[in-house]
Amino acid sequence: MKRKGIVAIILVMLVSGALWAGGKAEQTLPFEQRFRSMSWEQIVEEARDQRLYWYMWGGSDLINKFVNGYVAERLNREYGIVLEMVPVTDATTFVNKVLGEKQAGRNSGGSVDVMWINGENFRTMREADLLFGPYSDRLPNMQYVDGTDSSIANDFGFPVEGYESPYGSAQVVMAYDSARVPQPPRQIGDLLEWIRANPGKFTYPAIPDFTGSVFVRHLFYHVAGGYEQLLGPFDQQLFDQIAPKVWRLLNDLEPYLWREGNTYPETHTKLQDLFANGEVYFDISYNPSEAASLVSQGRYPDSVRTFVFDSGTIGNTHYVAISYNSSSKAAAMVLANLLLDPATQYEKSRPEVWGDLTVLDVGDLPEDWRDKFASLPRPSSVLPAEMLSSHRIPELQATWLEAIEKGWTENVLQK
Repeated sequence: MKRKGIVAIILVMLVSGALWAGGKAEQTLPFEQRFRSMSWEQIVEEARDQRLYWYMWGGSDLINKFVNGYVAERLNREYGIVLEMVPVTDATTFVNKVLGEKQAGRNSGGSVDVMWINGENFRTMREADLLFGPYSDRLPNMQYVDGTDSSIANDFGFPVEGYESPYGSAQVVMAYDSARVPQPPRQIGDLLEWIRANPGKFTYPAIPDFTGSVFVRHLFYHVAGGYEQLLGPFDQQLFDQIAPKVWRLLNDLEPYLWREGNTYPETHTKLQDLFANGEVYFDISYNPSEAASLVSQGRYPDSVRTFVFDSGTIGNTHYVAISYNSSSKAAAMVLANLLLDPATQYEKSRPEVWGDLTVLDVGDLPEDWRDKFASLPRPSSVLPAEMLSSHRIPELQATWLEAIEKGWTENVLQK
């Protein structure tokens, strides 16, 4: 009996040792090979004390304050994660950085963890296998997002497929000073006539600035007689029919622009400065609440209002994505989930904080959060949500953007 007992003990020890060794081996596997089978609690535990480098556009003091304050403080307080925002002026900075690291064989310990991204930059990184995922379906707060919404499931017409998670929503509005322009032009054709009748009082940022680019895309829609025929994959023949008309229109317009079109504001921030100083009478913004925020800061006068064209204005979704060689992927997922937390989405929706449109399906939120979103103040410079949604038109696919931006540089800027 003693011998059998000893044998049994040895067998138990061997099995226990094998299980321990197996568990230890499991822990040494890269996160990307384990996270699909991990619980959210396990992912959160692994994320603790990780440091996170978030590369993002840094051109807005309001947004920077929100990220470095509210988001960073919650991440550190609730999860022990240290967030470091890395501001960039153009997304190609982090695209090229991650691509360069892959070409150099740096497949772990990358310098970029998270990116604020959308459009052609997402497509470029996805096609080059520079992104971690699919991961968004593992985020608990995705339950509040309508994943069937095509504007969320597709980024500039390119399928997201879980390789980025939504962060906020945007729609173009035109800001104007009602003290100077009592009746703004509500059609693009009318705006073009206004520009010619008021020389020097309008301009748009130089591409690749995103607001300058979207202004030119609206002219493509206008010249094409609507956006419908431009949707879908890039069509070189159709582009060759429409683009020359747009370039001719813009070149003919140049003498009536600020400084006679001899120069363009380098960024949207520069355009805002011109508008605030009264040098130009219109601002172009992807954020319907941005004008209200600038009014509250005293940068814009109380008489500033916004409008959308009767034919609609372009809207899109912005996202966060995680680089394939990040060493803090667990923390990056925790950040992505925090950004979808109703409290975070509510905070950044407040006009004085950012005024960014939420990506949450508010109707699916608990009642107390539905009430809070419904009670958000709407300053007089912010259009009603119903007006925005009924005038929201889609973005072009990224391949169209690349052709348009390249064409503008060659046929307008360099002419």
